[in-house]
Amino acid sequence: MDYKLDWTVRARADLREIVSVITADRPLVVVGWGEDLFRHVEVLASFPLIGPIIPQVSVRPTRRIVYGDYLIFYRVYQEPNVVELLTIWHGARGLPNFL
Repeated sequence: MDYKLDWTVRARADLREIVSVITADRPLVVVGWGEDLFRHVEVLASFPLIGPIIPQVSVRPTRRIVYGDYLIFYRVYQEPNVVELLTIWHGARGLPNFL
């Protein structure tokens, strides 16, 4: 059974900011980058447990997948079959402060 992907407000804001930076630096690359990122994230709908659990998080199990230089943090809820996308974070920045 596929899971619903739920982009949090923060994850959407992160994505907008990243797209803005890429557009300023390399406008011809941004569309392909965005399409690839969405395809990468869509895998979570079928395989939500594919990313490892981040051990630094003790409150709720948080997982991550990697797309290029970016870490995509998410949580899986078995009921009601939802993958909550928390943030898209550049790996050079370490871990996000909410973790």
